[in-house]
Amino acid sequence: MATRPTWAEVSLANLRQNFRTVVKHVGARITVCAVVKADAYGHGAVECSRALQAEGAKWLGVTSLDEAIPLREAGIESRILLMTGFWRGEENEIVHLRLTPTVWEPWHIESLENAAASAGTLHGVHLKVDTGMGRLGVALAELPSVLKALAASPHLIVEGISTHLASSEIMDAPSVAEQERRFEEAQRMVRAAGFDPTLAHVANTSALISRRETWNNMVRPGVALYGYYLPFQRAGREVSGGTLRLPVKPVLTWKTRILSLRNFAANQALGYGGTYVTKAPAHVAVLPVGYAVGYNRQLSNRGRVIVRDHYAPIVGSISMDLTLVDVTGIPGITVGDEVILLGTLDGLSVDALEHARLANSSPYEILCNISKRVPRRYES
Repeated sequence: MATRPTWAEVSLANLRQNFRTVVKHVGARITVCAVVKADAYGHGAVECSRALQAEGAKWLGVTSLDEAIPLREAGIESRILLMTGFWRGEENEIVHLRLTPTVWEPWHIESLENAAASAGTLHGVHLKVDTGMGRLGVALAELPSVLKALAASPHLIVEGISTHLASSEIMDAPSVAEQERRFEEAQRMVRAAGFDPTLAHVANTSALISRRETWNNMVRPGVALYGYYLPFQRAGREVSGGTLRLPVKPVLTWKTRILSLRNFAANQALGYGGTYVTKAPAHVAVLPVGYAVGYNRQLSNRGRVIVRDHYAPIVGSISMDLTLVDVTGIPGITVGDEVILLGTLDGLSVDALEHARLANSSPYEILCNISKRVPRRYES
């Protein structure tokens, strides 16, 4: 029996609508690989993958084999792209589960070729090229040797080629054009070596919104599916409006309940370190949520929640399992009242982007950090 008074509500209807919004934005000729890595950005990968598959997602993107296995065990039949490769010893399971690994190392190719040969099957792979991100992928100078290894692997099919942009949300970043140029050069080299990958993909959420030239014929939306995208910048300043919008809706609402109510006189220090001192008599609610479940400590004395159709500011330092909010003047407050930590109610909104700005973070981190101690309740 679930009794924890802090939970997250996940709207699968909003998730499906967001997927449809992305598909409409890029058009029917562009394949959408729906990214469900990091437990679907904290939303629950199995449940979200089921909803996305039902909505027509033919491709899902995960980080690694351990994220793909639960999807196959849950009956997910969509193609699954392992976006950060694999570890030695995982190749047989990858072939068995019909997963599509990203490759760039010669040993990737050798081990997969052996596994596919042993299984008596042909197996698709996506070749990743490092065009300037400096993380994963084969550099252009090393690409000929990798292509030679692929040519010597008759059981592998180079089905796709990809790269990753370092600054897709920075509109005037010169590195993006250079990365595009290098990716085009890589594709020419791949074709010259006799390969004809049917899929090419570069664009993440930011690029599919702002850089149509990067779409190729596959895009990899992640955080957009869950209702967010990073603010765009030009000349170091945030820009918005115009075409830099995608009408997606947040999928997750995070809630808790008031655990206790306290009355304090003026000049009372609250919480660890006494970082907040009441300026007048105050009515304070204690919430059973803290940084142990991912409620960011940087919201201390800065963030806010929604309770009884009012904003209530966080006062004092957020502790491991408790947070204080000032509910002075809010009528009818009682123990057990529902409190929205992330979400919207009657025109009031506290979203992951607001948390990210206050915490000098990103909506990705805010969502992914919501602990598994927080039960997810799925609404279709």
